[in-house]
Amino acid sequence: MKLQPRMFAQMRSATRALMGKGPMAATAALQEVLQQSAAAVAAHSRAARSPTMRDINPPPAHAHVESDSVPAPDVHAQAPAFDHAKVFDTFVPEMLAKLDRMNESGRSAFAMPNFQMPRGAANSGQMDDLPGKFSDGSFSNAAGARQYKLYVPSSYTGEAVPLVVMLHGCTQDPDDFARGTQMNVLAEEMQCLVLYPAQSQQANASRCWNWFSAGDQARDRGEPSLIAGMTREVMGQYAIDPAQVYVAGLSAGGAMATIMGTLYPDLYAAVGVHSGLPYGSAHDLPSALAAMKGNIGRANAPGRSIPIIVFHGDKDTTVHPANSDELIARGAHHGARDIVVEPGRVPDGHAYTRTLHQRADGSAHAEQWLIHGAGHAWSGGNARGSYTDGRGPDASREMMRFFRTQSDRPDTTN
Repeated sequence: MKLQPRMFAQMRSATRALMGKGPMAATAALQEVLQQSAAAVAAHSRAARSPTMRDINPPPAHAHVESDSVPAPDVHAQAPAFDHAKVFDTFVPEMLAKLDRMNESGRSAFAMPNFQMPRGAANSGQMDDLPGKFSDGSFSNAAGARQYKLYVPSSYTGEAVPLVVMLHGCTQDPDDFARGTQMNVLAEEMQCLVLYPAQSQQANASRCWNWFSAGDQARDRGEPSLIAGMTREVMGQYAIDPAQVYVAGLSAGGAMATIMGTLYPDLYAAVGVHSGLPYGSAHDLPSALAAMKGNIGRANAPGRSIPIIVFHGDKDTTVHPANSDELIARGAHHGARDIVVEPGRVPDGHAYTRTLHQRADGSAHAEQWLIHGAGHAWSGGNARGSYTDGRGPDASREMMRFFRTQSDRPDTTN
């Protein structure tokens, strides 16, 4: 369906009217849940499952789950007869033994056990026929080179607008992530640019951002320098409001978004993390696996705490929900005075608990969404992208709302 400029004008008007008023009602029909492939599931479980209970769409058909950052059990997170604990007990010890024999240079060549996954609708169809421009770009510095894609909405006229940096998860790429999150659709509605850095298979076999590498957790080094560099490059090429530059990501991308917000609070005004991990929670592959299971490492975070919104499914078996609590605990220790808990439910979808950590003026410095029954997937996402769950609240829209409430404050450095 072609989305006409008039439609986007109406959407922008509605968005301005609702901005800052908390969770918004569903604005589109929920995505149809991907039908379950019994043949693919049979390799792990003989139990029958209802297609309507599936929380996760499969990754792109060409992708194999072979990365340390997204262990394959998350694909069957909702299977009642699938014993995840047994899986970890059998293959994690062997994996750790292999990791102990590896050095840092061998990380990208390590392959996780290959779990067969069903083909689905993740790559079916083309990108939405949006009126803006979705173009390719590249950036390089002393740390290497990375490709990226940039969406410039049709409403961009040269006046200063926000910029959102979106970091994809493992096995994903910018096109897939844009399809799943629908952030380009929101860019038309909310008049912002969206930058999608792309991880390379040379840097990580499954295109995971190397959030667990000590060399990629320091300012102006490694992958953080590349992401910050391309952010600044786009800011130099377009009229971007420097007070409205945000970074968000999913899974490994969510962990890297946390790193970017921690290392560059002068560049990013707020952070959005979906199913991710805190800064410094790991320093190598073994500690990454431990952090993903909930044994979270500790590191002294440089700089100040910046505003953060976190989404996590409480049935996530890839990244333990304890990481969500830790992200909020670290992010809310500056500026937050009061805590407000708001339960809710998406019509015919997941229930959730939204927790606000408010400043003295009532604005939220940190916001946590725990989605009940959800697994390792982008909440409210489109089924044409991988790792999405259309039965949850719209994480993309809520992140944009949260970001805008931060920019509305006279001082965003609290």
